[in-house]
Amino acid sequence: MSNHKNRWLIAASAVGIHISIGSVYAWSVFTKPITAQLGWSLKEAQFTFSIAILFLGLSAAFLGHFVEKHGPRKAGILSTLFFGIGIAGSGLAIQLESLWLLYFFYGVLGGIGLGVGYITPVSTLVKWFPDRRGLATGLAIMGFGFASLISSPIMQALIVNVGIANTFYILGAAYFVIMLASAQYLEPPKEGWVPAGMKQGGAAVVKKRADLSQLTANEAVKTRRFYWLWLMLFINVTCGIAVISVASPMAQEIVGMTAVQAATMVGLIGLFNGAGRIAWASISDYIGRPNTYTAFFIIQIITFFMMPSITSAIIFQLVVYLTMTCYGGGFASIPAYIGDLFGTKQLGAIHGYILTAWSAAGLVGPIFAAWVRETTGSYFGTLSVFGGMFIVALIISLVIRLDIKKLRSQAEMKAAS
Repeated sequence: MSNHKNRWLIAASAVGIHISIGSVYAWSVFTKPITAQLGWSLKEAQFTFSIAILFLGLSAAFLGHFVEKHGPRKAGILSTLFFGIGIAGSGLAIQLESLWLLYFFYGVLGGIGLGVGYITPVSTLVKWFPDRRGLATGLAIMGFGFASLISSPIMQALIVNVGIANTFYILGAAYFVIMLASAQYLEPPKEGWVPAGMKQGGAAVVKKRADLSQLTANEAVKTRRFYWLWLMLFINVTCGIAVISVASPMAQEIVGMTAVQAATMVGLIGLFNGAGRIAWASISDYIGRPNTYTAFFIIQIITFFMMPSITSAIIFQLVVYLTMTCYGGGFASIPAYIGDLFGTKQLGAIHGYILTAWSAAGLVGPIFAAWVRETTGSYFGTLSVFGGMFIVALIISLVIRLDIKKLRSQAEMKAAS
């Protein structure tokens, strides 16, 4: 059956799932209407999103083995059930005016659907695109990044016309249909399958870089390189989320932008976050994942130390947008990097473990940024601290090359014998 599948339709199916679950990043559209209608505090409403991101990381880590054991189709259906019921159930929570039900449906059930849905298509795409791993995973994860731009105006229009509860019911049904249809087409290729271009040695395709090993998830977590990857993603996401969480007040303090100008900048951050996912992931196919991550950290060391001294609002925005492409690119490039270092045997499970860095960063980033801001008295100190963290990340990106070099030498010796 796999021989008759079109890998670009597999990619389209992956985008269908990611563009549905990525709507979680438009949660802020609901916060004001919910607080106004039900009288809950802003903190109580926003905590719903935090629970969802927490369960995203936990479910990705604990259900990664389910994806490998039962395949992407069943995992995609499981994600559909959890996410669809979670979103629709949120409508019931609003009708019953129950904050705890909202936490359960949107935060817990929706979060589990998020985690499973995030890793399921990505691990499948890596197997279908051995020649273009970065491009393929970048396409899906770009869908996750752009989802809020697409869903936000739709949500806003529905809330105004049919109310909050009915909006959740409609969205839950729509996501259920889109995700279920997408999951039906997901299937891994047969063992040993390679694209026709690679079989013929076509020059038009990107040359495949041999996987350095084929490890299970439990074997991968016993290696140093797993923790190097985890730390690089953690630092990249922590600093990125921190900037996103304070972008508006930081822009107003450093370059004197108005609240309206800063709000416009925040909106465009999402665009560059999504664009960076496909751009950097595609570039990584040509320059390699180690060089891509080293480039992320060199760029962000420069931008974070530059930002406090910038006086032009336009230049400040361009620097922030460049930083955001690196933030998004880190998410999109990590699955291909995992495939390069650990193979595709249990890529979904390994990816799930690595994504705990995202959950940790989601909790640490905004809190850490606020603490540093209060301690130093300005965003200048905050940016300097994050610049220092990127220096650590840069060192890690260079140290991991020693492991890669050693593995490559072992593989060449094995091949020669």
